[in-house]
Amino acid sequence: MKNVTDSFVSLGRWPSAGSFGLNTDILATNPINLSVVLGVLIFFGKGVLSDLLDNRKNRILNTIRNSEELRGGAVEFLEKARARLRKMEIEADQFRVNGYSEIEREKLNLINSTSNILEQLENYKNETIYFEQQRAINQVRLRVFQQALQGALGTLNSCLTNELHLRTISANIGMFGAMKEITD
Repeated sequence: MKNVTDSFVSLGRWPSAGSFGLNTDILATNPINLSVVLGVLIFFGKGVLSDLLDNRKNRILNTIRNSEELRGGAVEFLEKARARLRKMEIEADQFRVNGYSEIEREKLNLINSTSNILEQLENYKNETIYFEQQRAINQVRLRVFQQALQGALGTLNSCLTNELHLRTISANIGMFGAMKEITD
């Protein structure tokens, strides 16, 4: 390795031989070499670099435009979703209010129908009681009438003789004859 470094160091000591020579002084040759390299790069790479930068700029602008369009669509979608949400909340409130009023209405209808049914049942009960009372009264009347008739027949049979019986029949026949003459 020492031979390689010695050969470079020895190059730095060559005297210049005319107009062309190798200057090994790094501080003096570096800015010149860099400016030449940069000049060549700028001259030849200017078009390529500007094309790359323009392409990059166009891609960034397209990305920004697409992002703006997507953002606009997202904002529009969000507004529509919010509007639908408000509409659904209003409908839910209406259903809730209507549901409560419907429940109250059904409750009142049920109370009224139950009251009507109870009133009808009370009327049926009263009619049944009245009917049963009338039937009981009629049965009592029938029994009283039967007993009175049996008593009257018993009294008549014991008091009625054949002669009295014949006179009663004759009187009744006479009354029927008189009634027939009046109606004719």
